[in-house]
Amino acid sequence: MNQRRPVEPADLYRLKILQEARLSPDGKTVLYGVSHIDAEKEQEYCGLWLQSLETGKSWQFTSGMARDFNAAWSPDGQQIAFLSTRDDAPQIYLIPVHGGEPKAITSLKQGVGGGLAWSPDGKQLAFTAGPDEELPDPGKPYRVTRTNYRFDGMGYLHRTIQNIYVIGTDGQTLQQLTHGQCVHTSPIWSPDGSEILFSAMLEPEDESFYTTLKVVNLKGEVREIVANLGMGQTGNWTPDGKHIVFTGTPNGRDYGYKYDLWVVDRAGGEPVNRTASLKTGVEGNLLGDFPAGWFYGNHPVTVSEKGDYAYLHIQPGGVRHIYKVALSGPESWTAVTAGERFCALMDMDKQHVLYAVSTIQDPGNLYICDLDGKNERQLTDLNRHLLDVWELPTVEHLLFPSEDGEEVEGWILKPAVGTAPYPTVLYIHGGPYYGVGHIYFFDYQMLAGAGYAVLFINHRGSSGYGDKFSTRIFGDWGNMDYKDLMAGVDTAIAKGISDPDRLGVCGLSGGGNLSCWIVGHTDRFKAAVPENPVTNWVSMFGVSDIGPIFCIFVNRGLPHEVPETYARCSPITYAHNCKTPTLLVQAEQDCRCPVEQGEQFYEVLKANGCTVEMVRLPNSFHVGSITGQPVMRRVQNEVLLDWMNKYVLGIADGGKVASL
Repeated sequence: MNQRRPVEPADLYRLKILQEARLSPDGKTVLYGVSHIDAEKEQEYCGLWLQSLETGKSWQFTSGMARDFNAAWSPDGQQIAFLSTRDDAPQIYLIPVHGGEPKAITSLKQGVGGGLAWSPDGKQLAFTAGPDEELPDPGKPYRVTRTNYRFDGMGYLHRTIQNIYVIGTDGQTLQQLTHGQCVHTSPIWSPDGSEILFSAMLEPEDESFYTTLKVVNLKGEVREIVANLGMGQTGNWTPDGKHIVFTGTPNGRDYGYKYDLWVVDRAGGEPVNRTASLKTGVEGNLLGDFPAGWFYGNHPVTVSEKGDYAYLHIQPGGVRHIYKVALSGPESWTAVTAGERFCALMDMDKQHVLYAVSTIQDPGNLYICDLDGKNERQLTDLNRHLLDVWELPTVEHLLFPSEDGEEVEGWILKPAVGTAPYPTVLYIHGGPYYGVGHIYFFDYQMLAGAGYAVLFINHRGSSGYGDKFSTRIFGDWGNMDYKDLMAGVDTAIAKGISDPDRLGVCGLSGGGNLSCWIVGHTDRFKAAVPENPVTNWVSMFGVSDIGPIFCIFVNRGLPHEVPETYARCSPITYAHNCKTPTLLVQAEQDCRCPVEQGEQFYEVLKANGCTVEMVRLPNSFHVGSITGQPVMRRVQNEVLLDWMNKYVLGIADGGKVASL
């Protein structure tokens, strides 16, 4: 038997990552994607695999020497279409299922954006792409006229417009169906093949950033179905093509409120809410730190063959599961999956549900079950080579009262090395309207491997506990969320798990905001590592891609209307009090919480004699240390551990990162 060892930073590059999965039309084979990192080149690749559901045998289908992704079976099951970067910009390739070389059927100058979907007759593919022309020269001046002119992870929107296209499988007949100056995504053919449903967002004069569902026919005629759904929401057709099912908030409720499941006539009209009485709403999400789309995005609602149920995600607290929700009659929903884990719907046919599963201890694998959740079986075991040698931490669930008596949920990982009370890192999630819980987080495992207990909490503002809980921080950031976190720390100390004299704090985005808030309000932490934080709500309003919308929601008004709220809730107001050694990690291309937010905090700490440094990640976006270039992920891990070791444990050099 192999001798077990703790997780170490280098394991980041040893992990295999499930990326996608689809069932074949005959229900006998699963197509899935797996990515890996070449540690020497620090490059990430993704290959496609096939697995027989009858024999369990898997085999590699594409070479995995590029990024092959967004794969889809042809309706007859004889071909697979996928996107590949083997010729630099992603293009559409076709490959016979039973052998042969991939053939490119597009050669667009900007490449293909995504959304690969076969027409019901198998003769065409719908997808999204920018104009078939060279990208504008980023070195030349340009004029800004749009309300929304940049978006995190996309950059300046005049460079990232996406429209809906269709192309014949012979590659000869390319047709552009939409011509908007916004971002169109997720094309889905109607069952009769006459129209394509798609999501539209970032319209030039739209100030909400919310999604609108539209359909376009093959003549290029577009009509709107429903607007104001929330960020990134998608829909789907019922099998008879008479209705469209979608998730979101078509009444335009503020960000932070629950999403519901709705049904609307194909022609449009007034949507019907199918989950009005569901406290948590649908499609809530847990935050992990793994570069796989199913960790973060919402899969389109899937409708059963008879059209009686929609299958989608619901997040009660620190888990997320697949539920089936009735589309007619009294409101009702039933869990299909269960247990302490995070489930992501991948595909479904008339017999099976295909889904990915992540846990605190395992990054992710593919599972399948019957439509009612019975006869579950695991299809992949991608990281057995690591799980067999890792000595993993133990998990303790925490429930504790906050200052106002509200029950708050959290978890603490207790390291397999050392003895209690342990040095402890409070790792605060971002959003803030997400949750943490039973999902994989490599940073947690890395810190636990180094001997730290890791505490993570669903403080006020988190999803999964109802609207009252998630919106409690509106106009009051830094109050109950901070008190919830401190109550969690006190609980861990009272249980004898955490050492009160060896505490660190960190987090990204909203977690960076609260990390900065904490060090301005208490000296109990020996080290802090805020990443891409919000520190000044006034400047955030003007510099963030979502500032003019998000800042109004969370502060309950414009800066000139409620200046006292903007000042009271900004960590920069209290930064001069900070005595905690603080390392700011800042992505330089972050449009969500731009670099000036971290810079302001850095300068105030410097001016007041506090130990502070900044690590800057060039060409990196808001979550670039999670889903961006491998080098950004590695460096974030290494500097986080280095800073905690130096100031929490007192290791003299902290194990400085040579590559910096």
